[in-house]
Amino acid sequence: MVFAFLLAIAAGTILLLLPWSTAEGQSTGFVDALFMATSAVCVTGLSTVDFANHWTGFGQGVLLVLAQLGGLGFMTLASLIAMLVSNRLGLRMTLAATAERSTLALGDVRQVLRGVGLVTLGVELLVAVVLIIRFKTGYHYPWDDALWHGVFHAVSAFNNAGISLYSDSFNRFATDPVITGALMGAVIIGGLGFPVLVDLHLHGRRGWRHLTLHSRLTIAASGALLVVGWILISMFEWGNVTMADHSVPEKLWMGLFGSVTPRTAGFHTMWPSEMTDEGILFTMMLVFIGAGSAGTSGGIKVGTFALLALVVRAELRGDPDVVGFERRIPQAVQRQALTVVLLATAAVVLTVIGLSWMSDFTLQDVAFESVSAFGTAGLTMGITPHLTAPGHLLTALTMLVGRVGPVTLGTAMVLRFRSARIRHPEEAPLIG
Repeated sequence: MVFAFLLAIAAGTILLLLPWSTAEGQSTGFVDALFMATSAVCVTGLSTVDFANHWTGFGQGVLLVLAQLGGLGFMTLASLIAMLVSNRLGLRMTLAATAERSTLALGDVRQVLRGVGLVTLGVELLVAVVLIIRFKTGYHYPWDDALWHGVFHAVSAFNNAGISLYSDSFNRFATDPVITGALMGAVIIGGLGFPVLVDLHLHGRRGWRHLTLHSRLTIAASGALLVVGWILISMFEWGNVTMADHSVPEKLWMGLFGSVTPRTAGFHTMWPSEMTDEGILFTMMLVFIGAGSAGTSGGIKVGTFALLALVVRAELRGDPDVVGFERRIPQAVQRQALTVVLLATAAVVLTVIGLSWMSDFTLQDVAFESVSAFGTAGLTMGITPHLTAPGHLLTALTMLVGRVGPVTLGTAMVLRFRSARIRHPEEAPLIG
């Protein structure tokens, strides 16, 4: 999987270096091309150049294709192609798809892969149609511009890529419920993760209790974070310059958008650099958590966050087992979740230290940029274009780690699990 991502980044870098990728009067260096290819493949959205004016239609198309491939997953795409060609999956490809999409059984793979293709095509097509009609009728775009903007942002939203054809992201559409509502819908569906969507399709009609524990944890935690984020973002920014000139309904709508998109989508309707300190800090928390596993999002994943919350609850209550929705969670899974979170924290801290050493920006700006890179969110304090070349390379590496790291690490830990033949004597160190 890592090799596939590196290969796509290399191919994207070469294509972006071609003369017809760059708009007249602009120039693209190797580091810029590498950074932008990494940002697209890792569905991040951070940019070293003005995306709206730097690239030609060809260059924008290259980045859109990279984002689609990075979001859908190379193993999934290869499996879909193999099914179309030969109508069957080999064992090796089945295992690869199982590892990437966190499928619970080999027999589910074919059904999951079909679901991936249908959900991706269906959601992107529906959102694109809504956006095209709105751009044409509400803003009088020419048909070709409306078509391109609609398709581009539908793909970018569903894949949580956060790449916008506008220099101000979606600030100009902050109070347009049709455009921002369609974007939020695509972001939420893409962020849930394909296993949850397939589980809802197969078992949702039978009721909540028939869903898998993973689906219930993801849906419950996602809903809780969305509501809490909506309340806190609205509260923190209510009287700030980001919302001050808007009516109460508009402020609430902007607060909802500000709660949905930080969990790796990267669009914004208010500049992060103008947010309050409290709003910035909470946004960073949402970015670090991310959305659902085996989907188009980054971060540590909302399921991991929910699992650790259950661990804390069990420890505070003195319960011998960690239980969620009447299911006991194995200790091995608890250790895996803790490992992912600690290594993710280490990756972010190392990036913060590196960028602080390489630049003169404030710690808040550098920390926000580092978390955004790891969480593949694409939200920025505006410092990315002004980083040095080593800073751009470090940020690109963090984006790659944030995109493939948790999935690869989690899969590796599952595959390496084995029963111990020897157990050492038990002794508990002091805690606290």
